[in-house]
Amino acid sequence: MKHRTSFGFYNRLSENVFEVIADEGVEITLEMIDECHEFVDKYIQGDFALLVNRINNYSYTYEAKLSIASYEGLKAIAFVYYNSESLQVIDDLQGKRLMDKWNTKSFSGLELGWQQAYEWLQQEMAALKVN
Repeated sequence: MKHRTSFGFYNRLSENVFEVIADEGVEITLEMIDECHEFVDKYIQGDFALLVNRINNYSYTYEAKLSIASYEGLKAIAFVYYNSESLQVIDDLQGKRLMDKWNTKSFSGLELGWQQAYEWLQQEMAALKVN
């Protein structure tokens, strides 16, 4: 399943793992975050994980950074980056959300990071089923 949004798309990778890819050059706003929440409420039931594929360069408004990925069932987020600027955006976002204690890990897309990120998310979700 691939679901188009106003700023990018969601791609279902497995039962409970979803990839998010934002379009090149967009600035993610609070309204776009609301669109994300609508997608999650409509299409995702239970615990899930996100693979944020930063293949494109984009940014977030300050307000968006404060409310992004605040979903009850979200158990893990893997970030895949392809350049140092994207890694810096990821680090800044994680810094703003330290209190949320996200279960995250970042992977270099230039070093087979997408596959490693997906495998890590699968392991994180499998560990939930065991516990």
